[in-house]
Amino acid sequence: MTATEGPQIGRNEKCPCGSGRKYKQCCLGKDEENARKARAKEAEKAAGEAEKARKAAEKSGEKSEEKEQAAPATAPTRTPKPQTHQPWKKSATNTHAFQRMTTPRKVGGS
Repeated sequence: MTATEGPQIGRNEKCPCGSGRKYKQCCLGKDEENARKARAKEAEKAAGEAEKARKAAEKSGEKSEEKEQAAPATAPTRTPKPQTHQPWKKSATNTHAFQRMTTPRKVGGS
């Protein structure tokens, strides 16, 4: 993550543009969009440089060891999510403490 220019502005502080509105209601969206575009440009530039380097390596006849020993391209396997005990879910095994009451709470009376 890169450092932004100037001091950080809080979302609920007054906007530095002088409108008198909160920053989150005035210029936050514009600033985030500009930052998003700048990051996209940097990513495109880095991808372009990597592509040029790859093409130069192919031209010179160099092959990396990874390409020679590459296994078939498959999606990497994900580690399973940790199992948590959530008794309020229907699929939980221990739901004895959370059963619905069969009798109404208010009995008789007027």
